Amino acid sequence: MPDYPSAVADLTAGLKSGGYLADRGLATALHVALTLRRPLLLEGEVGVGKTELAKTLASVYDRTLIRLQCYEGIDASQAIYEWDYARQLLHIRAIQTFMPNDSGQSAPDQIFSSRFLLERPLLAALKAGDSAVLLIDEVDRADDEFEAFLLEILSDFQVTIPEIGTIKAQTRPAVILTSNRTRELHDALRRRCLYHWLGYPAAAREAEIVHARVPEAAAELTRKVVAAVHRLRDLDLAKPPGVAETIDWVATLGVLGEDDLTAQAAHDTLGAVIKDRDDMDLARQSLEEIVSGR
Repeated sequence: MPDYPSAVADLTAGLKSGGYLADRGLATALHVALTLRRPLLLEGEVGVGKTELAKTLASVYDRTLIRLQCYEGIDASQAIYEWDYARQLLHIRAIQTFMPNDSGQSAPDQIFSSRFLLERPLLAALKAGDSAVLLIDEVDRADDEFEAFLLEILSDFQVTIPEIGTIKAQTRPAVILTSNRTRELHDALRRRCLYHWLGYPAAAREAEIVHARVPEAAAELTRKVVAAVHRLRDLDLAKPPGVAETIDWVATLGVLGEDDLTAQAAHDTLGAVIKDRDDMDLARQSLEEIVSGR
């Protein structure tokens, strides 16, 4: 398992080898987070590469990616651990059947042990330590109570299980949290993390990213698609396209054998870049201008 690089430039090069182009600001924030063993909170627009950074980091440096996808109502049983109640019940019945004279005083100690503990992503990451990258994805979708569960893990890298005790990571995993800012995160959570904002890249940078992901696409087609996406973002869209949609659009045109972004090609493939009906109607009203740049 290779160590993380000791210099920002080496980390940038490593991520690039995995197809991820990180600018100096992002690479620096990640390098500091890895060196200090601190969680990194990434906020930004949808589809700008927040989740992909964690995936690439794990892939390039041979770590296990452990992903916790947050959602409204998530709690400790889905994120940290829960007891395997079915197996516990079978074990109690086995004691009653094969050891009927047992007073049963030892049963709680037997059933509330690690053999009946179901590890969820957060506990699994603590046990994996620095051999894992923990991705806490879209943490803004969880509620306030769930943030409280995260505080002990992100500050001390440990979790307390009442029936067993405290489980502490021997080594710390790399931790990346992502947020699309659907709600404001609490200061207590932010203070435990380093922070970086990921916005939409400049056109030239976005073209480089697309080329890294779809290297077979013609440079001129990529340039035109990137320019068209930037014009789409200038519209009053409910869901502006991210870099991921730019990549999808170029790839879609390639599947259809298109080597130029014409108005007809854009009309036929608009669903690759626009994912909302009202946005699509709005984009089609000015599709000629979007494609031609007028």
